[in-house]
Amino acid sequence: MSEPTQADFGEESMQIRRLTYGDLPSVIAIERRSFPTPWSLAMFVLELSKPSGICLAAEDENGLLAGYLICARYDEVWHLMNVAVATEHRRRGVASSLIDRLLAEAGPDSRFTLEVRVSNMAAIAMYEQIGFRSAGRRRSYYHDNGEDALIMWFANERVRAGVA
Repeated sequence: MSEPTQADFGEESMQIRRLTYGDLPSVIAIERRSFPTPWSLAMFVLELSKPSGICLAAEDENGLLAGYLICARYDEVWHLMNVAVATEHRRRGVASSLIDRLLAEAGPDSRFTLEVRVSNMAAIAMYEQIGFRSAGRRRSYYHDNGEDALIMWFANERVRAGVA
């Protein structure tokens, strides 16, 4: 397991570290404010219990949870399943810092996929800036309103070049 790292977000400093079971009350609070169909506590417990997953937390200078990321490994592909940032910390690079740490921890030969609501233009732009690319749609993927999901993929330079 890697050590916590510091990340600077303008005037504030955040620590990126492993997400723990003790973080779950704060995770649930952020989750409920972030998504129309939030994950249940049981879903988070399940993902944290998987030894092959990478679950990260961004902690602000006051020791409060600013954001989190849940990523599961399926065979040779990582599935970025959930990323959320507390309202007061949004648009400060928290999510992209969590994803950067994920990419570093998963290693240089890793490939990633995710689904994002087609209406979530801010998230899509962030994922594209990191290097994710659109690869299609999942029709009526979101059960709350039947919205499509954009499927996105990321492979680092070695994988894209066919070296890995």
